Amino acid sequence: GLGFFGVEDRIGHAVGFRVHGYHHEIIGDEADLRAMTRDDLYHHYRRHYNPANAAAIAVGAFDSDEMLAKIERLFASIEASAAPALFSRAEPAQSGERRVVVERPGKTAFFELCHRAPAADHEDWFKLQIMNAILSGSGGASDNKTSRLYRALVKTEIAAGVGAWLTPTVDPYLYSIIVTLRDDRQPPEAEEALLAEIARLQADGVSDAELEKARKQTRAAFAYSAESVTEQAYGLAQSFILGDVHWFDRYSERLMAVSAEDVREVANRYLAPQKRVVGILNPTDPAEEATP
Repeated sequence: GLGFFGVEDRIGHAVGFRVHGYHHEIIGDEADLRAMTRDDLYHHYRRHYNPANAAAIAVGAFDSDEMLAKIERLFASIEASAAPALFSRAEPAQSGERRVVVERPGKTAFFELCHRAPAADHEDWFKLQIMNAILSGSGGASDNKTSRLYRALVKTEIAAGVGAWLTPTVDPYLYSIIVTLRDDRQPPEAEEALLAEIARLQADGVSDAELEKARKQTRAAFAYSAESVTEQAYGLAQSFILGDVHWFDRYSERLMAVSAEDVREVANRYLAPQKRVVGILNPTDPAEEATP
């Protein structure tokens, strides 16, 4: 995943989550890795990497009965143990803006805006996906240049680039917008322009034409991402992890069901000011950092 300014998710997780496990990096902190013993790692492997906690995904041109027999032959001898217990603590609702400023050597300033997003099995996740296409494009370079945020930030020469991410996750996660500023511009300029675009979306909504364009772009991006059998297998595996084997199959259908009012409604519900996590990276002169 993308963290604040490429700082390996440390700040994004730590600021956006205080109770849930998403607070931590996937591989843990450096202190965790240094303290880990061989037995810690081995027991983790034995507990989580077993048939009760796995799925075999096969996609391609093959005979199903033959494939099932092959899977049985290759994997049936692996000893199964009980599935590991799932432990998750719900993150409390955020009641006020959280803001963090980071300084590090460099020339480029960054501005990031995060809001809590629903889990991928929630209908609002697909509404936010369409909202994201309207704000930042559906992921391709060409459609990004016609998006609202590109026009408001890049064409006005405030930013060198802007992107946004909505990740499908088991539990509620983050919707993140990251702005790379031009060297002669400052984070407050990006913040003002970005928040103005969000406010405009919340107040005025979207036109039917803009909605239809976003739905088509998002559906096309999904279809393109699922062209190969490897990508299809990945999508099915992701569905298994999310707990809904039809999530991948119904993806396009659920996107196309999103209405203009849905987009406006989720923009107001999820992008509320009191739910913001704001991150600013201010570059410092490397020479100053080296001064004793």
